[in-house]
Amino acid sequence: MVHLRRTAVLGVATLAALALAVPSASAQTTTVRKGSATADPYSGRVQASLLGVATVSTSLGTGSCNESTMTGSIQSDGSGLTIDSASFSNNGGPCSGSTSATITPENFPWSGGSATYDSAHTGGRDAAVTIANFRVRAVVNILGGITCIYGGNLTANGFNPDNPNRGDTSVAEAQVGVRNATVNKISNGSSFLCPSTATVSANYKLLGESSPGSGVYDQTLYVTE
Repeated sequence: MVHLRRTAVLGVATLAALALAVPSASAQTTTVRKGSATADPYSGRVQASLLGVATVSTSLGTGSCNESTMTGSIQSDGSGLTIDSASFSNNGGPCSGSTSATITPENFPWSGGSATYDSAHTGGRDAAVTIANFRVRAVVNILGGITCIYGGNLTANGFNPDNPNRGDTSVAEAQVGVRNATVNKISNGSSFLCPSTATVSANYKLLGESSPGSGVYDQTLYVTE
C-alpha cells in the first residue's frame, strides 16, 4: 500500500513541478526578452523541458521521472502565463516506483500564471515563477486502479541563461526550478489512500520560438527589469 501511494504522488507531483515553466506576478516592472538581457521584448509560445530527473517525496517514500515537457504562452510583461499541454514519463513509460502509474494532466489551459523579475535576486534567482490552476491525475495500477489528484498553484525560481546559480550550468538557457516545493491533494476524486501533500524538486529549461507559430522552440529567453 505504501508503494501504491508513493507512485501516485510521484506522477502528479512531478507534473506539478513542470509547472515551473510558468512565472509569477508582482508589482515590479518585468520584461521577457529574446536572445539577451537588452534585446527586444518577447511574447508568444514557450516550452519547458525537464533537465535531469524530477523527484517526488512523501513520508511514504520517493519516486522519479526523467522525461517531462510543457508548452504554453506568455506576454512580454511576464503576465498571461498559460500552459496548454504537459507530459510526464520515465524512459518512455510510467514514472518510476514499485507500482506503475498513468499520469494525466487535466483542465487545460492552466491560466493565470506569470513571471516576475526579482530585483533582490532572492536565493540567487532572477525571477519568481508561478504556475497557476494546474491539475493532474495519477491512476495507480493496483487494486483495480487507485486515483490521486493534485492541483493548485506552484511557485518556482527563474534563472537567466548566464546566471551561475541556475540548476544546470552546462545548459546556457533560461531555467526554472523548485526544490522541496509542496503540492496539495484535491480531495474530490482522490482516494483516501493518497497522501494530502507531496514534496517535489525539478529543474526545466525554458525556450521560445524564433519563428512564431513554427512549433520549433529554439529562442533563448531572459527575464529582466
